[in-house]
Amino acid sequence: MTFTALGDTAVVVGLGTGIDPSVLPRVRALTAALERDRPPGIIEVVPAYATVTVFYEPSRLTGEGGRPFERVCRFITARAGNLQAEAKKKFAKPGRTIEIPVCYGGEFGPDLAEVAAHCGLKPADVIKRHKGADYLVHIIGFAPGFPYLGGLPEKLHTPRRATPRKNVPAGSVGIGGAQTGIYSLATPGGWQLIGRTPLALFRPGAEEPALLRVGDRVRFKPITSEEFAAWK
Repeated sequence: MTFTALGDTAVVVGLGTGIDPSVLPRVRALTAALERDRPPGIIEVVPAYATVTVFYEPSRLTGEGGRPFERVCRFITARAGNLQAEAKKKFAKPGRTIEIPVCYGGEFGPDLAEVAAHCGLKPADVIKRHKGADYLVHIIGFAPGFPYLGGLPEKLHTPRRATPRKNVPAGSVGIGGAQTGIYSLATPGGWQLIGRTPLALFRPGAEEPALLRVGDRVRFKPITSEEFAAWK
């Protein structure tokens, strides 16, 4: 576990490197431990692929001795406890498996042909490989409910667009480098769009607004444009 200052109001806790499913249980375990009975001064805990960032307000921190950064590091160390055992006990098992219907190509996936060309595949092969993989939700971020999914087959790794779009429709399924993800809201974006789901990934009025959680497994199911139009 490493500590790096992010300015003078945040600490980045390093638990590994890259997009690694074996690191995610420790990220989840540490996040849960830090969120539990969060003391004054700790204002936000943000998990990522292999890090957890703790944002704090120096003037509100409790405890004595050392700079605010040092006090926050001591708090994190105390809460971490036996992180490996906790991760194995509570967070090693996969979360829910969620099936996401996707209409690939056409108006819903305007970059499918470009992705296929980059990968040296036919569009149908891109769809086959994309839908055939098992994905793991590593992060919810960028926009409310937006899932960053690990597990994209290496053959489908494709750089983001050189020029981002000003508006990407909600539900768009995209590829950005080694990741795939789903736009939860209509936003600007530069990922390569290969399809779209009719599911709402962010529901502000729901008890749990985000459809997906960190640790969930995702499978994509192809649907036709007619099924997309009829979806409720």
